[in-house]
Amino acid sequence: MNGVSTDTPLVGKLALIGTGLIGGSIARAARASGAVKGIVATARSAETRRRVVELGFADQVTETNAEAVKDADLVIVSIPVGASGTVAREIGPHLKPGAIVSDVGSVKASVVRDMAPFIPEGVHFIPAHPVAGTENSGPDSGFAELFVNRWCILTPVENGDEAATEKLKAFWEALGAKVQTMTPEHHDLVLAITSHLPHLIAYTIVGTANELGEVTESEVLNFSAGGFRDFTRIAASDPTMWRDVFLHNKDAVLEMLGTFNEDLAKLTRAIRRGDGEALFEHFTRTRAIRRGIVTIGQDSAAPDFGRKHAPLPGAPIARPYAMDED
Repeated sequence: MNGVSTDTPLVGKLALIGTGLIGGSIARAARASGAVKGIVATARSAETRRRVVELGFADQVTETNAEAVKDADLVIVSIPVGASGTVAREIGPHLKPGAIVSDVGSVKASVVRDMAPFIPEGVHFIPAHPVAGTENSGPDSGFAELFVNRWCILTPVENGDEAATEKLKAFWEALGAKVQTMTPEHHDLVLAITSHLPHLIAYTIVGTANELGEVTESEVLNFSAGGFRDFTRIAASDPTMWRDVFLHNKDAVLEMLGTFNEDLAKLTRAIRRGDGEALFEHFTRTRAIRRGIVTIGQDSAAPDFGRKHAPLPGAPIARPYAMDED
């Protein structure tokens, strides 16, 4: 991986509350990079805790959150944002002075509101959001390279300790991430348009296709073109996590949704009036945005998003392939 390898661990004991895609990937990346000396993890269900033990990406697995954070230097809460306050209340009395408490939620203002009251004085609370992920969830879904060349946004609380923030920044850089700092409110507005609204649209389109009586389920599955296929990938994301995202960032999402509806109305009028010039201008502008994302390295320029395709019938197979592999 492209992280900052270090001979001396940046963190002594890392405690992970939640071991799904993000938590499991943090554990794997932290171990591979040498960023931590030891990892203790916990999860809500006994079944998940047993699986973490089997996978072996933590040195210790505890039954409770309070046990996990005892003597931890860095605590990262990797759970749906709706449960953040409850967990903060539970772990607050057990945090050691000087520890850093962070999270990975896709919403920040509500996390600050819900968690900060339970973080004791002398403990550094620095919310964070690694902007990385896949549609998969659970402890088996994580991998060490998830954060490489992806952004991690830190949203320190007012009057927070700068040295602690720099330490958390160094930790994420060791995992391969690029780090940016902004206010919780600005984070929520930015992510509403870059992440939350696209997911809402994906859920809507896939749901609409499913409800169309004149299109059978087999036709939707068999004839899904690239656009619909990619929407289904996004719409396969963890429903609990995304339910909480929309409930906890509703103001920013509604603001962006209003702007989107206005733009959609303009395109609707252009189609109705046969205004090809307006459509062409809009599509040209949005195509340039896609090219910009590729230019700065946030995605691949490979055709069909880098998917491997089946060989030509009758042609020799030069190498193994997988249909629609991400």
